[in-house]
Amino acid sequence: MGGTFIGQHDSWNRQPRSGYKVIFVPFADGHPAGTPEDILTGFVSAQGEALGRPVGVAVDRAGALLVADDVGNSVWRVTPAMPK
Repeated sequence: MGGTFIGQHDSWNRQPRSGYKVIFVPFADGHPAGTPEDILTGFVSAQGEALGRPVGVAVDRAGALLVADDVGNSVWRVTPAMPK
């Protein structure tokens, strides 16, 4: 089973804020199949300020998730945690 990563940029005019995260949507037979899973969160502070806004996602050759952030003007490279 595959899926796709989706960067949820934001909805600045909603209360509470929505978006500001990267999710994974599983697919089966070319269609969404299952509940979206939060992959990368924490882009909003406890005071409600945007710390980041994911605007684009891609997977590099090594399998890491690349996330473009237009608040921090940077690209995050996210890899799975190493097993202990």
